[in-house]
Amino acid sequence: MDIELPGTDGIELTRLIQEKFPQIKILIQTVFNDREKIFKALCAGASGYILKNDPPHKYLESINDVYSGGAPMNTSVAKLVLGFFTNKNVILVAPEAKDYLLSNREKEILQMMVQGLHYRAIAEKSFISYETVRTHVKHIYRKLHVASRSEAIQKVLHQGLN
Repeated sequence: MDIELPGTDGIELTRLIQEKFPQIKILIQTVFNDREKIFKALCAGASGYILKNDPPHKYLESINDVYSGGAPMNTSVAKLVLGFFTNKNVILVAPEAKDYLLSNREKEILQMMVQGLHYRAIAEKSFISYETVRTHVKHIYRKLHVASRSEAIQKVLHQGLN
């Protein structure tokens, strides 16, 4: 995959392909060896990153490496990546907003949980029974793929679910 493509760039195309077909391995082959493009490509799901000025035999080695489950990188790219970690940097990637298909009532209950209200208080405030609140909470946990109140709240806070 090249980064500079007409229309959608290669990084965005990599992200889209990985979203729909995560089993597909994508090797970036480009002229860009700047840190921003490298990390964006890797965060988008690229399996490797080589440069167009690499010798032709490196292309074949890289394709074989990706096919075998490896993650090949041009040496200057690998040096940038390693330098990033050895300087104790942290990669902060904003989580993408995801629609968990919560109903409006489930969203209301989840927000009350974030506010610290317990099931009985949520039931009173929402004019529903305690058992109905428990049922909604079970559905919320299932949809968010969490197992506890703290995990649900953490997911809300980190992903900005409303």
